[in-house]
Amino acid sequence: MSGTVTRGPEARPAPLEAVPVRHPGRWAAIVVIAVLVAMAINSVVTNENWQWRFILDNVFAQPVLQGVWTTLWLTVAAMLMGVVLGIVLAVMRLSPNPVLSGSAWFYIWVFRGTPVLVQLTIWAQLGSLYRSISLGVPFGPGWFTFDTRNLIPNAVAALLGLGLNEAAYMSEIIRAGILSVDEGQSEAASALGMSRMQTLRRIVLPQAMRVVVPPTGNETISMLKTTSLVSVVPYAELFFQTSSIGSRTFQVFPTLVMASLWYLALTSVLMVGQYYIERHYARGSVRALPPTPVQRLRARLARSGERR
Repeated sequence: MSGTVTRGPEARPAPLEAVPVRHPGRWAAIVVIAVLVAMAINSVVTNENWQWRFILDNVFAQPVLQGVWTTLWLTVAAMLMGVVLGIVLAVMRLSPNPVLSGSAWFYIWVFRGTPVLVQLTIWAQLGSLYRSISLGVPFGPGWFTFDTRNLIPNAVAALLGLGLNEAAYMSEIIRAGILSVDEGQSEAASALGMSRMQTLRRIVLPQAMRVVVPPTGNETISMLKTTSLVSVVPYAELFFQTSSIGSRTFQVFPTLVMASLWYLALTSVLMVGQYYIERHYARGSVRALPPTPVQRLRARLARSGERR
């Protein structure tokens, strides 16, 4: 018969000493990056060819501010046109009617398959193809005739080139968002007596926003930068105005830096807005919303205070 062996406290194993894991590669990467950043800052500060004085004197000049305003309203107007027309095209693509779905597919195929720079140039040069546009009986007499140069000025050509091209991309984004909603939602709405449009407006689109919003924010940021192509129309947006200053003063590179700083500032504001919009539409899909940058900063300060 075996008895129970009682071990004293002296027989217990000694506690293990935790040794932190070393990351020599991480520290080597930090040193290399720090050296490269220091070299870049030294080059920017000491190289007189950057012409920082010239940039500071002209970054808030009246033509530049006018170009910034033009870039902003052109971005907003083109995105609104793209979103509205994109919804229409997405619904047409999902329609069981082959004529509607085929027409939407053809539109998307043409505008996604050709460069936006070429489309802007075509709209700007449309007067060379059609001197006038008439409204009236098809293949018959026209009641109203418009001069193409007056009907499509440079501002309208720029807006059409950007907005119609964006609609092709937004239609695919919205279509993906609609398809991400479970079909049972539409079936339940149909059982309640809702029409197809009521189901789309009240049930499907609100749920599709979680999928649609992130790429739409990226498209908005991309649109703000794409407005620089409008200079070929020509239209006096930000890049056109800064390029004009560079050509007049023979300071081409400083004006490019000046335009880049403005684009960087504007896109940074849009990125912050995109973050909060995505966070808003994430409610209900995740248990806890991701902390905002301010909340992260407060948490870090609180942890550092506790350690002290």
